[in-house]
Order: sequence, then structure tokens, then C-alpha cells
Amino acid sequence: MALMGIQLVVSLLAASVMQRMAPHCSFARWLLCNGSLYRFKHPSEGELCALAGKQMPKQTRKDRRQNGENKPLTVPKDIDLYLDKAPVTVIDALVLRFFLEYQWLIDFAVYSTGVFLFTEGYYSMVDASKEVNIGAIWCVLTVLFGLKTLHTLMSHYFRSEEGGERSVCLAFGFLSLLVAMLVLVVREDYLEFGLESGFSSLFDNLEVFAKQQGLADWSIPVTKLTVKLGLAAVCAYIGALLAFPGLRLAQTHLDAVQMNSDRPLIQILLHMSFLSPVVILILWVKPIARDFLASAPMGKTSITIVSSAAFDSVRLWIIVVLCALRLGLTRYHLQAYLDLAQKWVEQMKREAGRIAAVDIQRKVTRVFCYLTVVTLQYLVPVLLILFSTLSLKALGDFSWSTDETPGVTPAVVMTTASPVLPGSLDEDEDGMEDMEEDIQATVARLLEAFTAMRSILTPIFFRGFFAFLTWWVAACQVISSLFGIYFHQYLMQN
Repeated sequence: MALMGIQLVVSLLAASVMQRMAPHCSFARWLLCNGSLYRFKHPSEGELCALAGKQMPKQTRKDRRQNGENKPLTVPKDIDLYLDKAPVTVIDALVLRFFLEYQWLIDFAVYSTGVFLFTEGYYSMVDASKEVNIGAIWCVLTVLFGLKTLHTLMSHYFRSEEGGERSVCLAFGFLSLLVAMLVLVVREDYLEFGLESGFSSLFDNLEVFAKQQGLADWSIPVTKLTVKLGLAAVCAYIGALLAFPGLRLAQTHLDAVQMNSDRPLIQILLHMSFLSPVVILILWVKPIARDFLASAPMGKTSITIVSSAAFDSVRLWIIVVLCALRLGLTRYHLQAYLDLAQKWVEQMKREAGRIAAVDIQRKVTRVFCYLTVVTLQYLVPVLLILFSTLSLKALGDFSWSTDETPGVTPAVVMTTASPVLPGSLDEDEDGMEDMEEDIQATVARLLEAFTAMRSILTPIFFRGFFAFLTWWVAACQVISSLFGIYFHQYLMQN
């Protein structure tokens, strides 16, 4: 297994370019500041007073506080207020909350895609089955960093003392725990993740590895039930992380459809994007997907339309296309969120009474301040599904071509690496050869570690794990977004 291969060189080059180019060229910054998104500026106190038909007080807000006058400036709610628009610029975006986390994650995902595409081309031209797939490592890291970003956002909700954000996260976490426990007991004849065969392969390989290390009496001190309970707990955690992204997606979807009411093609694409997680769920339901779509019943027999390997490849392609569709509609959802400022003003005009000018300014400004948070809530679930699918393809030994039959790499028998013996050296030789021997010994130990890892974590295990992860992220999005549709369409109107 070539450790210092061209893949590692390209990976290090991509990491260096990402670090050097981030301050100058950033896809995440371009996504928000390319001129297609516009924000609403809050009105000044002078503008509000002019609309209310009253004279602007000579004392500023700071002077009134210093003089002990705590009475805020108020205006009628039904004033003829229209907010001014302004394109989102880089200077505006730099002060947004979680902007640095957003920029780093999105740029890392872009470079991960580049490294993955390179490794796919490299594997298609060179037989590199014995090398470590660097592109798969980048994809797995993107999934982990995406979950970490969602954890940061959820911890922000937990620290908030206002509202019921903490209760919403806990409720969705418990609901996800119940759904996950039900899903994990479904037989493989209905949900074909491959978890059973994956866990069996993992346990068998661990026992073989333990015996090769001289631990003949050692056995796996866990059962499949314990592993499934732990996996259900992880699913509950992911469900809690995806609670607010699903609720936010429902709101931005409804607003985006309403905003593009005169563009039927965009509305169709928006509906297709919203229902894409449902399609992903169906792709792993064996009676519907593989048994029905891949074969046609002809009397008592059935004709195979698509082979099993081709169906696996088509399923990967469908998920990638659906993720690309959701990524392509990002601007419509973000603009629908920014339009909430004007939407709130229009709702305020229909109310009676007076409102403080500072409350109007705070409401309008708060919408823009959480732009990067909403962007992360929209993009991170898509990235989780996309890079889980890419990891499934790379680590599960699948193929993009519908003509090839993907092979499952068997468990590698762990062999003891031969020690690197130093050659006969003369006493007067330089220390360079000793350094080279130390490097060779280090590489040999790393090769031994990677061989041991590949002997335990086989493609059979990765197929089951990442298939279930992809399906579960889509399931959490379906649950939270459908509840969000019900909440915004019915509960908010009552």
C-alpha cells in the first residue's frame, strides 16, 4: 500500500491552497455576496418620525438616557413604511453571527469535492486498490465537521433563555429515538441497509484480529442489541441537531414558493427539492425500489430491468442529482428568508396601536444578523446527505457506471509486518542512512496500522453504516420539515 502517493500530495496541496486562498477567494463568501441577495435596511428615527407626521426630537437616544428620560420614541404601527433594499456585501457579511464557521465549512466542502473527484479519476485510470482513499477521508471529515457545526448551533439554542428552543430540540431528540428504535428492528427484506451483515463482518474481523495479536481467549464483550441501542442514541442526537434546520426549511420553502408565484418552473423545482428527502427514503425500501423498479412482473415470473449492481449505481446518481438540485436553489430560500423583514413590516401595518422605533429597527436588523445561521441550517443537511453518499460510494466499493459490477473487498488477513533491518553500515558513514532507516521503520508501522484497520473495517461494514446514515439524515429532514409545514400553515394562522 503506497502511503506517500500522489493522493497524499494532492490532499496536502488542497489543504495549503484552501488556507492561503480563503482570505482572497472564498466560495462561501461569493455565495452570499455575489450581488444576487439583497437585504432590507432598518429605518432611522428621523425617517420614522417623518412618516408618522411628527417632528424629530432634538435630543438623541443617548441624551435622553443621560437625562433620565427612559420613555422610548414611539410611532403608530399603521405608518406607510417601506424598507430600502441593499445588496449583501462582504463588509456586511463579516459581522454576521457564525460567519467564520460558515465560511470554513463551505470552503472545506468545496475542496473536499475537488479532492474526491481527483481520487475518482485516479482510481479509474490506475489500479490503486491497495492505497488509502484520501478522497473518502475528506468526505468523512466533511460529515463530521457538518455535525460539529450543527452542534454549535444547537448549543446556542440551549444557552438561550428566551423561547422554547431547548424544548423543541429535546422533543425532536426523543421522537427520533423512538423512530430509530423502530427502524432498527425492521428486517433487511424491507429496509436494505446491510447493517446486519456489516456488524457481523465487524465482529468477526475483530475476533480474527484479536487472535492474530495473541488474544486467543478474548471475545467481543458487546452484543448486537447493545450496538443498536448505541446507534439509536446517535440517531436521536442527529434528530435533535436537524430539528431547527427542518423547521427553517419549511418556512423558507413556503415563502420561496409564494415569492415566485409568477414563475411556475421555479415553483416545480422548489417542490421537487422539498420532496427530495422522501425520494431518498424510498430508494432504500426494498419492496418499492429494488423489487418494483428494478424488475417487472410477468405473470408468475419477473423480468430483471436493471441489475443489482446497476441499481446501486443509479441510486447513488439519483441522490447526487437531488442534492445538486437543492444546492442550486439556495439563493431562492435565502432571499425568501431575508424578505421576512418586509413581511413583518406589512403585518405590523395591519395592527393597531403604537410601537417603539427601536423595536422596529431591532426586528429588521435581526433578520439579517441571522443570515449565516439560516444558510448553515439549509446547507449542512444537504452536505451531510451528499458526502455520506460519496463516502458510501468510495468506502463501499461501489461504481458510478451501471455496466460494472462493484466488488466487495474481503477481509484482509492481518500479517505481521517484517521489521526493517538496517543494512551493514560502516562506522564512518553519514547519519543520513540512519535517518532513512528510521523513516522506513515509521512507514512500515503506519502500513501495519492501516492494514489492520482495513482488515477490521471492510466495505461490507461501510456499506451498511453509510447507507443507514444517509437514509437517517433524510428521514430526520422529512419529519422536521413536514412538522414545520403543519406548524406554519395551520398553527401559526390559528
